[in-house]
Order: sequence, then C-alpha cells, then structure tokens
Amino acid sequence: MPVELLDAKPDDALPIHLVAKDGLEQAGLQPAIRAWAEANGFAGEAGKVLAVPGVDGNLAGALFGTGKDENGLGFGALARGLPVANWHFARQPAHPELAALGTVLGGYVFTRYGKKPGRELGLSVPEGVDSARLKRLVDAVFLVRDLVNTPTNDMGPSELEGAVRALAQQHGGQVAVTLGDDLLRQNFPMIHAVGRASADAPRLIDLTWGAEDAPKVTLVGKGVCFDTGGLDIKPASSMLLMKKDMGGAANVLGLAAMIMGAKLKVRLRVLIPAVENSISADAFRPGDVLQSRKGLTVEIGNTDAEGRLVLADALTLADEEQPHLLVDMATLTGAARVALGPDLPPFYTDDEALAAELAAASLAVEDPIWRMPLWKPYDAKLSSKVADMNNVTTDGFAGSITAAMFLKRFVDKTSSWAHFDIFAWNPTDRPYGPVGGEAQAIRALEKVISARFG
Repeated sequence: MPVELLDAKPDDALPIHLVAKDGLEQAGLQPAIRAWAEANGFAGEAGKVLAVPGVDGNLAGALFGTGKDENGLGFGALARGLPVANWHFARQPAHPELAALGTVLGGYVFTRYGKKPGRELGLSVPEGVDSARLKRLVDAVFLVRDLVNTPTNDMGPSELEGAVRALAQQHGGQVAVTLGDDLLRQNFPMIHAVGRASADAPRLIDLTWGAEDAPKVTLVGKGVCFDTGGLDIKPASSMLLMKKDMGGAANVLGLAAMIMGAKLKVRLRVLIPAVENSISADAFRPGDVLQSRKGLTVEIGNTDAEGRLVLADALTLADEEQPHLLVDMATLTGAARVALGPDLPPFYTDDEALAAELAAASLAVEDPIWRMPLWKPYDAKLSSKVADMNNVTTDGFAGSITAAMFLKRFVDKTSSWAHFDIFAWNPTDRPYGPVGGEAQAIRALEKVISARFG
C-alpha cells in the first residue's frame, strides 16, 4: 500500500499544513513558510501540494490546497504529491475520516501484472478517527478495484467464485454454489441460459454469514464476468471494458467485507449469478422465450440485455426469504451513464425512508448517488405479444428506468429494496483513484446499514 495508516504519530512525522483557496493569511503559517508559498505561487488551489524546506534545506513539511470547499476525497492528491516521509495533519481536517480515507485511496496501484506499487508514505490517523473502521473501508474499496481491474482470463466465473470463498473464509462465512446444469434442476433457468455458451460454467454463488435469527440483509450483485453482447454482439470498441461487467458483484463483495469486518448484527446473504455472456452454438437467441424462477416468461428482445435476466432469478430467490433489506448492484445500462454520467450512479426504491437515509449518507461520506423514479407508466413498455414480458423496450427511451422496472417485477415480498445501476469505473484519473475499477455507493450503503442494524 503506497500510503500506510499509522495508529500513532511517529517522532519523525512531518506536518501537512492545510490552506484554503486564497487563505494564506488565515492559515496560521509561520512567516517563513508563508513567504515560501508566495514565492512559489501557492494560493491554496484544490489538490496542489508544495513541499516546504527547513532552515537546513531538509524537508520540513508540506502545504496542501483544500480549495474553496474542503472535500475529503480530494485529499487523495496528497498520495501522489507528497515526498516520501511520515506525515500528519498540522490541524484537524474538517472531515478527518474522509481526509485520511481520500489520502490512502489516492495511493492505490493495481500491481497484479507487474506495475510497481510506487512510493511508500506514512500517514498518522487523525485524532478521534476509528483506525480499525478506516482500514476496513480502505480494504473494501481496494478489494472492489482489484476485482474489477482483473481481466476475464483471470476473473471468470470460477475465479469470481474463488474470490467469494476467500472472503468467506476470512470472516467465517459459508458458501454454497449451484453450478452448470444444476441451475436447471434447482430452478434458475435464466442464469443457465445466459451463461451456458461459455466454457466456464454459469453458477449462482451464495454466501451467508451471521446469526440466523438476526435481521436479514441480502445483497445481489451482477457477476457477468465478460459480456460479448451474445448473438446481438457488441462492436469491438464496446467490449474493451467488459471485464468490468461484474462490477456489481465486486461492489457487493466490498460491502459484505465492510459488514462482516464490523461484525454487524445481521444475517448477511450475498447472491452472485456468475456467468459469461459468450457466443457459441449453444448461446441463447433473440426471440427465445425463457422461463424464470418466478414463473414469469421473458421474450428475448436483445441478448445484450442479459444482466437483468441473471439478476431476476437471483432476486427471486432473495425475495423468497423476505429480508429486512434487499439491495442489488449492477453495471446494468449505458442509459444510466447518459443520464447521470460515470460518477453519479442512479438508485431506485419505493421505500421512502430508505431513500432519505441513502441520500443523507451519500452526502455525509462523499459517495455520490442519485435517486431515479420507478415510473409505473413505463412498465407497459416491457410488454410482449408472446410472453409475460420482454427483456427490452422497443423505443430505447428511459433505459435505466425500464431496466429497474423489469427487476421490480421479481421483488414483490420484500418491502425494503433498492437497485443501484453503477458504472464501477473511473474513466479518468481522480484524486482518490486512478483510471480503472471503482467502488460506488457501498460506503453510503455501509453507513445506512450500520445505522439500521449496527
């Protein structure tokens, strides 16, 4: 880890002086440090780092620009801008946990295939911050990023199952897997149909943890380890990032890691339909009508809308238990990106209390999400002339909403359900993380779940 969190401030820790935009006068700096900042044109611009020398010419500290608004995750710029040393904040940041979290997240490097981890820094955990909780958040985000960044040749359904088993073993959970043709025998026909064309057999991964009599929290994650689009094949340019189509699975595993690491008093269940949407003589076809676990029949209008099919069977299983909270996460639609961009995942729920809690948590932990409507008039767009429903609409409008409406048909017993249509990817470098896989919405969800069931 390029930034190591230090529980105690070492004697050699150097100060990081926080300076707001045009706030040198108010920063309480020594005259020599202020003169150095002015000589170097430093005015507290957001994310700017300036090393400060001592009278002997050795490194004596650093200035960090917080901009007009002190954004916690913006502190990630420190990970790449600070010289190698141990550091501490000279004054308490406005949001100390987020400042420390952002700093560590900004130092992330994906090293599996030989990239060097970079410079090692030390950062003292700010006073009053729970270092164990902070480390849980970091580990969970890094787990998500590592899983999403790993290409499908090393993160197919079998390897995704291995990742679930490793996490369960770490926390004392149990894992059951329904594999291949057993999906048909156990009544998960749509998971089987989507994944049967791959050489790596489709499966439903089922992780459970916690006391059986505790409140039930169930997480469902889309685990499409690669999506060719099926027979409605994607263009080559659209396949380049399809290793991330299991981003929903990766994110629910990150959230599960937070829940289990905190030992929350819940009965946790994680369901991941893990498949590849491949092309072969056995691939499902446009125009096919699939049976679902719920008994609804689904006409296939497009084989590239496969994620909602595998989620539907898994959500049906989850709904049968009527958990206290049911959350699904999926890299489901390009329409969500058109509507809100890559940084702001939409979520859907009919639970007004849950929506309010999520909105508040999103702001509190700087984990952006935005509620979108389950607009009932659009439900009719999923009609089919030969089956109970189609998996796509014909007009192409409101694609993220209609995908959510499709999923809603498979959740009718659980009163508190939310669907997250995430991107799971940074398309450009951010202060808190480089281009690549990203955790989205799970820190907001962790805050809500901790408050409800902690």
